[in-house]
Amino acid sequence: MRGPLVVLHRWCGLFIAGFLVIAGLTGAVIAWDHELDEWVNPQLFRAASGATDSPLPPLELARRAEADDPRLRVSFLPLALEPGHTAMLGVAARIDPATGAPYALGFNQLALDPATGQAQGRRQWGQISLSRENLLPFLYKLHYTMHIPKGWGIDLGVWLMGVVSAVWIVDCFLALCISFPSKCTWRKSLSFRLRQGSTKLNFDVHRSGGVWVWGLLLMLAVTSVSLNLGTQVMRPLVSVFSPLTPSPFQTRQGSRERELAEPLLDREQAIAAAEAKGRRRGWTAPAGSIFYAQRFGIYGVAFFTPENDRDDNGMGNEVLYLDADTGAILGETVPGQGSNGDVFMQAQLPLHSGRLLGTPGRVLMSFMGIFVAALSMTGLVIWARKRRARITGKLRPAHQKTGRKHGFDVT
Repeated sequence: MRGPLVVLHRWCGLFIAGFLVIAGLTGAVIAWDHELDEWVNPQLFRAASGATDSPLPPLELARRAEADDPRLRVSFLPLALEPGHTAMLGVAARIDPATGAPYALGFNQLALDPATGQAQGRRQWGQISLSRENLLPFLYKLHYTMHIPKGWGIDLGVWLMGVVSAVWIVDCFLALCISFPSKCTWRKSLSFRLRQGSTKLNFDVHRSGGVWVWGLLLMLAVTSVSLNLGTQVMRPLVSVFSPLTPSPFQTRQGSRERELAEPLLDREQAIAAAEAKGRRRGWTAPAGSIFYAQRFGIYGVAFFTPENDRDDNGMGNEVLYLDADTGAILGETVPGQGSNGDVFMQAQLPLHSGRLLGTPGRVLMSFMGIFVAALSMTGLVIWARKRRARITGKLRPAHQKTGRKHGFDVT
């Protein structure tokens, strides 16, 4: 039985190895994406005016951005800014009534100086570019899509990496089975032969190293499927065991008509409605950001304090989703609440990024990213050596036969 398992492990590994090398190395970097992005791009994140005691209100910054360029709509707005930092707005293209297509903005992020409202920089998040402004978003998107473009209305890269992750799950169990061939040799599967040559050490890093961190490898594989194929695979699977609360974006159909129409509620009204409903729920944190999904006509208001805007130590922040015309609550996200299935799905990104454990978790995920790449590369080395040995073994008998035919010994 072990023979077929080894063959399956080999072919699964060959299929996923290249993708996991890239995903592992990029994952090690993007565990610190915000810090690195700010360090590499101070012109986008540090206000040119410096720290100021009288910044413009974020809602005023959004109004000025839309007035300066009527082609865009502010789709994401932070409501509290760090001193000395820019306001990094998310923007979406409005629909050009002359063509019926979105305007070509060329950017979806806009950095404004909060003291003056002047634009300090723009960029298209996720653009294929190694320029300083685009480097971290490029690596982030490379991590889960390989920058494979959409086709036939499908996110082909997202699907591909989801399939790779599903094969990775299977391969985790195959690797565990063949790592323990018998009860008598289990110690070998946990040890490293440090002084017996590079070949044996390479093998032990691949086998024993994988055994030591097997649980973390499986967790990364499962969360990868959840993040890439959550709607298509993970949610239907989880719903078999526990009911799941649908999000407003699953119950409401997006439309071009909503994109063309202006919401009846402006941002101030949406924030006021959300804060009132948040207080009735006993939420103590203020409204920290607001986004508008124009294709669905939905506002989302997240609640957090300025120092916890990225929630580096938990499962996320509370979010209320409101109808952009009526202010009615369409749904909510409350970390740690809901059915067991809801909590499981909420935990996928915090687990995958390590943010569930704060800074130590992010350090661990950086290590795991490098180690996943190392496991893939050591596996490729093992396969290449064995393939070379098989080819040599097939050629040797023919060579020896030719030598004997001509009357000399080749042994």
